[in-house]
Order: sequence, then structure tokens, then C-alpha cells
Amino acid sequence: MKHLSIKSWSEADRPREKLLAKGKKTLTDAELLAILIGSGSRNESAVSLCKRILAKAENNLNSLSRFTVSQLMNFKGVGQVKAITIVAALEIGRRQQDQEIPVHPKIKCSYDVFKCLRPILGDLSHEEFWVLYLDNSNKVVYKKMISSGGLTSTSVDLRIIFKEALEQNAVGLILSHNHPSGKLEASNADKQITHKIKKAAQTLDLRVLDHIIITEKTYFSFADHDIL
Repeated sequence: MKHLSIKSWSEADRPREKLLAKGKKTLTDAELLAILIGSGSRNESAVSLCKRILAKAENNLNSLSRFTVSQLMNFKGVGQVKAITIVAALEIGRRQQDQEIPVHPKIKCSYDVFKCLRPILGDLSHEEFWVLYLDNSNKVVYKKMISSGGLTSTSVDLRIIFKEALEQNAVGLILSHNHPSGKLEASNADKQITHKIKKAAQTLDLRVLDHIIITEKTYFSFADHDIL
């Protein structure tokens, strides 16, 4: 029995033709994924297969983006090429979100920091520590990952932070890291490293304006809570 490829369906059910005729926004997530993988398994169409994959991810593309190539290959009808295609497409989507951010966004409040770094940090399964480097108008001139760690912590090298600040001619810093657990609470370690960086920054006439803890959906600001 032949695979049920998109070309074998009735024209009304073909995602490619539907996209051309009605526009990309009319397609479901499953139909968009079906265009990527091209065909399903011996007894299952590509759309049906993609519906099953999405169901396993609770019909959430953010959850699906965490699936590895190996995990996707556990679905009957998904080989390595199809799995890689899905992973690559979702990664492009994540990067596209990041690139929508202006090159030099102006930071006016803690929420601006969250908008800037949420696409980078929000859905990670490990902790990363980032710094936004600002000019005297509070515009972001550069952003850099300082360290990447485990599930619950990451180490921070102050020398890297200040070396980059001097090279970028920054006058202000905003610190940020994520909590993969979703817990919105500053730990003692978070407070200690913030104080250490702030104290060291003062000797270089640099201002630490905030430290933002980011989760998938929200954030915690040291400055907003008067603990900076």
C-alpha cells in the first residue's frame, strides 16, 4: 500500500494548495507541519500524523519546540529527515521572534527587558545568564550570554561582564537569567551575585539598573521589588 502523500488527497484537503488559495493564516498548525514533512505513514496521512504529534505536545508549538530529533522519531512515520525538518523549522520560528526586536530598543521599564529576552530565555530547559549593555539613553547597544548552566544554576564570571561593557562603551547594565522551573523567586545566590556585580560595577562608573528573572510566561524584577 502506498503512503498517503499530499498529492493523493482531494485538492480541498491539500495544505499546499490551501495555503496558495486561502493564505497561510487559514492553515492549522497540523497542516503547516504536514507541508514540512510531506507524507505520513503507510496508513496515516501527514495531517493526521501531525495532529497526533501535536496532541503529545498538548497542541502547543512552544512545547513541541522542546522535542528532540530522537523523541520525534518515536512517532511511527517520522524518520530522521522529517524529525530534523520539524526541529529546524521551530528553531527558525524562535530565532525569528528574536530578530523582530529592534537593534537598539530603549529600556523604559522592566517589562521592556522581558520582551527583549523572553524569546531567548523563556522556554529553555537549563539556566542561562545574560547581560543587556545600555548607552546613556538606556538603549540596548549589545546583549550577551555570560554563562550557561544546569537545570537550577549557572556560574557567572564578572571579568567577562565588565570586559564586554568596556568594549561596548556601555554605561548601564541589566542582568538577567531564567528559571526553567517557573518559580518566580530570587534565591540567596541570585541576591549575592547581583550585589557582587553591582559593587564591582561602581568602581568602573557603571550602573546596574536591574536584574530580571525570566520564566516562560512572566518575570521578576529586582528593581521593581526594591531589592537591587
